[in-house]
Amino acid sequence: MRIPDLDLDLLRCFVQVAERGGFTAAGPALGLTQSAISLKVRRLEELLGQRVLERTSRTVALTPQGETLLAYARRMLALNEEAVLRLVAPPVAGRLRLGVADHFVPRSLAPLLARFARTHPGIRLEVEVGRSHELRRAMEAGSLDLVLGKRREGESEGSVLWTEPVIWAACPGWAPPPDRPLPLAMLPAGCMFRDRALAALARAGLAFEVTYTSASLLGVAAAAQAGLAATVIGASGLPEGLAPLPGLPPLEPAEMAVFGDLAGLAPLAAPLVQAIRDTAGAPAPLAA
Repeated sequence: MRIPDLDLDLLRCFVQVAERGGFTAAGPALGLTQSAISLKVRRLEELLGQRVLERTSRTVALTPQGETLLAYARRMLALNEEAVLRLVAPPVAGRLRLGVADHFVPRSLAPLLARFARTHPGIRLEVEVGRSHELRRAMEAGSLDLVLGKRREGESEGSVLWTEPVIWAACPGWAPPPDRPLPLAMLPAGCMFRDRALAALARAGLAFEVTYTSASLLGVAAAAQAGLAATVIGASGLPEGLAPLPGLPPLEPAEMAVFGDLAGLAPLAAPLVQAIRDTAGAPAPLAA
């Protein structure tokens, strides 16, 4: 039996539909109409002789075969991009000092940076993880070139990469103790997520106490994973061992942005920012 060759264009359409949850949502990313995307996915299914998506009038879901294909499709598209950039893109060289806020680190960011290093070997990327306002002060002092972090309400600086849902989280099955204020694990005062969470609880008239504070998001997450407290986190960065916690006041989403002189740093910064934007469009997960 002759094994058919998979068309990368068809795979790209399939991946966008799967990651964005529908044909309409995938349209802007692909620059195609819903009907054109549907036709490409149908051609892929005919090529494979398998259904990869289950369609209803309201939803699109992966079939078991589609789940298997999605993992391969992502790898094939990433390898194709890596090869093309390595061979075709003009060489770019230099040092880029990048500050990344704790809350800006979705599970997909580390693989993205690793892939960026492979596709742009001439760019020496130095990464510092910390708190948004501290990293931005470091950038203003000249020790960082760019900062990926949260943009505060009403702020106009920075270029927005995506809007991040902000959620309450705790270990699975955790329930607030009935006989005392809601225990919280939080970053130190000055964190925007902390400020929003405490303000939302106060408006709702709910008693709370910050029982665990850590300068690291990993430390905050560890406390919540151990069942010591609830916490608040960006949805794309929800780590294993934590689950959304219902029943608490909803939180406003956060604008995740890049700060710095993008024009002055081009072309060093442009490919990295675009890679983050592309990844941020997909759930975590990033897609920038």
